[in-house]
Amino acid sequence: MVTKAPIVGVFALQGDFERHAQAWRKAGAEVREVRSRQDFDGLDALSMPGGESTTMLRLLGVLGLRPALEQAVRTLPVFATCAGAILLGDGGEHLPAPPLKVLDATIARNAYGRQVDSFEADVDCPLLEGNIRGVFIRAPRFTRLGKGVEVLATHDGEPVGVRQGRLVALAFHPELTDDPRLFQWFLSSVVAPARATLGAAR
Repeated sequence: MVTKAPIVGVFALQGDFERHAQAWRKAGAEVREVRSRQDFDGLDALSMPGGESTTMLRLLGVLGLRPALEQAVRTLPVFATCAGAILLGDGGEHLPAPPLKVLDATIARNAYGRQVDSFEADVDCPLLEGNIRGVFIRAPRFTRLGKGVEVLATHDGEPVGVRQGRLVALAFHPELTDDPRLFQWFLSSVVAPARATLGAAR
């Protein structure tokens, strides 16, 4: 039996959503850009890209999308990078609205410095059996991790990628490299089991 490719919704109000969409297609997923409440229907996973966390939260309020997004992040596998990760956590000082607080982690905005302090570096990622290249752009820091949060990737011994069940949050931008492995891992290890569980429940 041929299995239909999973549908990954890329949150597309602001940020580098086009690069996320390209990365998911390269990894073998079908992609839908999410800009309305209806766009959440039928998704197998949600991708929350980097960008400006303050702008994202303002747009959620202006467009009335926050309830739909809150429902999605509580039920779907979620892959979030940089600003997307900030929205999942419980930190984010000086934001115009509270973050979603579904990830038991405190995330400090712009903790690696301003735009001029952006850098690339090897990231230790044991689940991929080695290093991957990480692009850090005004990157946040995980300053607190709850007991149920697993560290997936580190840089200089510091967590830069974490997982809590269906939720994966990264301080760096894997979509800005040509390496699809992290996206492929998410599809096979997070999305596929969730789809199988949902199918068994039907």
